[in-house]
Amino acid sequence: MSRADETQTLWLEYRRTKDQGLRDRLILTYAPLVKYVAGRLGSGLPAHVDEGDLVSYGLLGLIGAIERYEPDRDVKFETYAIARIKGAIIDELRAMDWVPRSVRSRAREIERAIAQLEAKIGRAPTDEEIADKVGITVEELEDSLTDIARSSIAALTSSGRSPTAAIRSRSSTPSRTPTHPTRRARSR
Repeated sequence: MSRADETQTLWLEYRRTKDQGLRDRLILTYAPLVKYVAGRLGSGLPAHVDEGDLVSYGLLGLIGAIERYEPDRDVKFETYAIARIKGAIIDELRAMDWVPRSVRSRAREIERAIAQLEAKIGRAPTDEEIADKVGITVEELEDSLTDIARSSIAALTSSGRSPTAAIRSRSSTPSRTPTHPTRRARSR
């Protein structure tokens, strides 16, 4: 009997009996799929996210996929499972992330503005220049920078450079007017 036939028989028997031993064999059969999805997702995440953790979250998705899969829907199990595995991993990462999306979004927006301004003017931009580029007041920029610093954002930007690193490098270069709280403290 071929491996595909064996897997099909396993599926038919599991569907009929819902036996946990058969479910466990299906989990072992499809476990490499979890490692594959976790590896693909992990490559775009910060270094502090452990691939082993991603695999654990993905296994929960695989178990859910096995328990909910309906073969009569004409969807290949692998296709269905990949979506469930990926979803379980992303859900768990989001649940662990206590930083609001609005803060992350604002951090990316400020980071893009800083990078564009640095490229255009050839130096670290002032708070006023950044605020103008983002379309907010300097006070709103300061509030955003405070929120970002509090949340300890680490390298979830597509540029590979963390917003906090950009902010640290920017705040080490004084603007013409010391408006940022850290600059005010240094200028006293």
